[in-house]
Amino acid sequence: MSRPYKVCEDVYLVGSSDISHSMDCCVYLVDAGEIVLIDAGAGQSTGRLVDNMQALGFRPERLSTVIVTHAHIDHIGSLYDLKQKYGIQIIAHELDSAAIESGKKVGAEHYGVKYQPCNIDTKLSGEDVNLKIGCCEFRFLHIPGHTPGSVAVMLETGGKKVLFGQDIHGPYHPAWGGEPEKAVNSLVKLRDLEADILCEGHYGIITPAIEVRAFIQEFMDNLGLGQG
Repeated sequence: MSRPYKVCEDVYLVGSSDISHSMDCCVYLVDAGEIVLIDAGAGQSTGRLVDNMQALGFRPERLSTVIVTHAHIDHIGSLYDLKQKYGIQIIAHELDSAAIESGKKVGAEHYGVKYQPCNIDTKLSGEDVNLKIGCCEFRFLHIPGHTPGSVAVMLETGGKKVLFGQDIHGPYHPAWGGEPEKAVNSLVKLRDLEADILCEGHYGIITPAIEVRAFIQEFMDNLGLGQG
């Protein structure tokens, strides 16, 4: 199994199918003076995620917040355990909140796992919201298409624009809450941010900016609705 590593200043990869569990999405850690996680894996690897934080020199007691990019099991499975153990604050978009808080339509049955519903502390609304967590300013962008309440997160650190654009690759299938017409508009929004580093939900790290743009454009084109 691979090891967690530093992506750039203040940003680390602590979970993925290679690093924590085969069912996990990519889980990113932001050092904001306190620990902020982007997503939480499928729920089978809470201990491994904590071990990976410690391997990078972070004390898990500093974990304050988990930002949920969308309500699929591979991104939300460990929320309950982390909240019980560390008292984390959970941030998610209001349009995905019912799924996260009820466990309905999160896809757990497709992974053969159980999901423990978990209350959300901050429910995002609107298209573009800035929140300060610790010493970092996080920009939340509503990007419906993969799920109704999907969000991307932008962070500027070390002179770089870092985009946590989870699951740009989709799928954009209605059975999973997908809406292709909305997805392409969301992808245009993300492409035009001109991020230097893309932290994707399953593909990992894409950089520099020209590669980020090309990656997003590829999935726009795959939808058959791409815009140049």
